Order: sequence, then C-alpha cells, then structure tokens
Amino acid sequence: MAKPENRTNLASCFVATIFLIFLLIVVLIVYFTLFKPQDPKIAVSSVQIPSFSATNGTVDFTFSQYASVRNPNRGTFSHYDSSLQLLYHGTQVGFMFVPAGEIAAGRTQYMVATFTVQSLPLGPGPTSVNGPSSVGPTLEMESKIEMGGRVRVLHLFSHHVEAKAHCRVAIALTDGSVLGFHC
Repeated sequence: MAKPENRTNLASCFVATIFLIFLLIVVLIVYFTLFKPQDPKIAVSSVQIPSFSATNGTVDFTFSQYASVRNPNRGTFSHYDSSLQLLYHGTQVGFMFVPAGEIAAGRTQYMVATFTVQSLPLGPGPTSVNGPSSVGPTLEMESKIEMGGRVRVLHLFSHHVEAKAHCRVAIALTDGSVLGFHC
C-alpha cells in the first residue's frame, strides 16, 4: 500500500505538468497570432532618368529608382541578401547590391538606387505607343528589387523573410522622360 504523502507528491507533479503544458500552449498561441513573422512590403514611389542620350541605335542613361521598405513585424528586419536588377528584353543591363542593414519593427526605410547604363543596343525595334496623342518610340525596361533577410521575434526565434517588387518602366526615346511605370 502506498503512503498518502507519495500520492500527494504524484498529484502535485501531475498538476504542475498540466500547468506547464497549458502555459506552453498559451505562449504558442500568442506567438503565432501576435508575433507571426510577415514579409516586408516594398513600394516603388518614383523612377527617374536624370541623364539620357540616344545615338546610332544605342542608348546611355542614368537610372534612379526610389522605393520604401516597410517592416510590419514586431521584430527588427535584418536584410543581407538584397539587390536591384534592370532588365531589357530579359537580359540584365544593370545591377546593384543593396547594402546590408536593419529596419526597426513597424518602421519604413526609404532607399534610392542609382546607376549608369552605357551603350545599350536597342532590340528589334523600339515599341511605339499609339493613340490619340502618340509620344513616339519608347524603351520598355523591367526593374526587380529582391530583399532577403530575417526577423528575430522576442529575441528568441529567427525567421527567414523575403520582399520583392517587379516594375515595368516605359521611357521615351526622344528625350528620356519616364512615361510611366507599373509595379
């Protein structure tokens, strides 16, 4: 026959175990509802061509893109694998690494990427925008921003997150003005 104090010790251990399991479930529910990592959001606000020159079927220009990156998480977003690519007919004509950094929880960071593209041969004939007020031949480019990194939640859990923005840009070949962009 077991002694009554052994039964009390066993009952205490059982109650403590149930309490710890309940506490763990509550922590996991709070973690997955309030602190669930989300991908940052990239918004391209402007594309500019500060300098432009078109001669003998090639173009030289400076490409500037202004973007904001919002971190919706409750932890800091550390980005380290980030780049901006400029594509023409699927071929990369410009590339820039985005320096590693951090964006605080709930904050937005503004970024500017500027680089020069030289002696870009025009493809099989520039696209012509037709309509009531035709602007003439245009150059269509694609820009891709990709940011990879991690979010550390509660200084314990680390999650990989990514943000991407893909934009199409139309540039007038007559003067290099940006006719529009769509992301």
